[in-house]
Amino acid sequence: MSLFLLVFFLLYGGMHFHAYRKLSGAFSLSLPAALFLLLCMGVMICAPVLVRLAEREGLESIAIPLAYAGYLWMGFLFLFFTTSVMFDSVRLLLRLSGLLSHGCQFTDRQTFLASLFVSLLVVVYGCHEAGDIRTEKVTIRTEKLPPSLPRLTIAQISDVHLGLIVREKRLKAIVRAIENARPHVLVSTGDLVDGQMDGMENLAAELRKLKPEYGKFAVTGNHEWYAGIGPALDFTRRAGFFVLSGQSYQVGGVLNIAGFDDPAAVRTGITGGNESDILGKVPRGEFTLLLKHRPVVDKRSVGLFDLQLSGHVHKGQIFPFGLLTRLVYPVATGLSNWGISSLYVSRGTGTWGPPIRFLAPPEVTVIELVKAKNGTQE
Repeated sequence: MSLFLLVFFLLYGGMHFHAYRKLSGAFSLSLPAALFLLLCMGVMICAPVLVRLAEREGLESIAIPLAYAGYLWMGFLFLFFTTSVMFDSVRLLLRLSGLLSHGCQFTDRQTFLASLFVSLLVVVYGCHEAGDIRTEKVTIRTEKLPPSLPRLTIAQISDVHLGLIVREKRLKAIVRAIENARPHVLVSTGDLVDGQMDGMENLAAELRKLKPEYGKFAVTGNHEWYAGIGPALDFTRRAGFFVLSGQSYQVGGVLNIAGFDDPAAVRTGITGGNESDILGKVPRGEFTLLLKHRPVVDKRSVGLFDLQLSGHVHKGQIFPFGLLTRLVYPVATGLSNWGISSLYVSRGTGTWGPPIRFLAPPEVTVIELVKAKNGTQE
């Protein structure tokens, strides 16, 4: 964790330094104005840590507004950094190619204002997109459904991040989307919660309203372990979910569901069972659903499950960050085939950090298993 904080402060501090250089290059700042700006930037750099400290002390009246201010600023700063680098790169290329004459130059002030305008525009739109929950439908044809059940509907939520920012209003919209899908099974593929669980009984009660025929199942994500695994599991269970931790479960004689803890559990000394060994004991005649937070397919397990559901990546949440996440997780979103097994990666249902999404709208995924003679996918 200390290494993570060091890297975070170096990168985040570097983006603040870049923004300060751009602003001071565009406008002549007096000494008091420069000092005030640096002080404000210092507070914003520390805001994520200050939010967690206030939250742990039960100071929600301070933590919530600080979270909104700090994380909105974080999203804006990331967008400003990428936009200004893009404008500077274009300006350099034009100058090197000779297309930008000495009589037609873009000034530092013009590029700063253009970057500022674009970033603010994206932030405003991104706040809207973050609340625009889409229903993504996936159809999978399989021979493994019993004759008495020609169609089975599974709803997936992932990375909801219930906490200081994602609260009642957003959760009610998520619950409505799930209710409209009328699933037989509901699964949560990790990061249902984010932060302290105190005072969130109303959120658990909202999730308890969902009562699919074959139950609700969940696995942990990395943020359950960061928030405190005990309270996180308690909340998940009070919300009506059966938590799978290195185990499989037979659902109504029609479906096998296996689930495994996020690798973050290893840091606490907890090691789950061997994935391929546990899947190898699952009856092969029924459809096997595998729940894992991170979209990593264990090659030893391919063929032992039919469909893996994952999240974690958020499709980057704010473009162009998704281009970086693809370096670590090549399958960032959607359905992919792995021989006779498949992987579906959700874009996530909530937001982490900035309450912004850009070109990565949140989703509730509805998977329709349809009985067919040949196992094909759409």
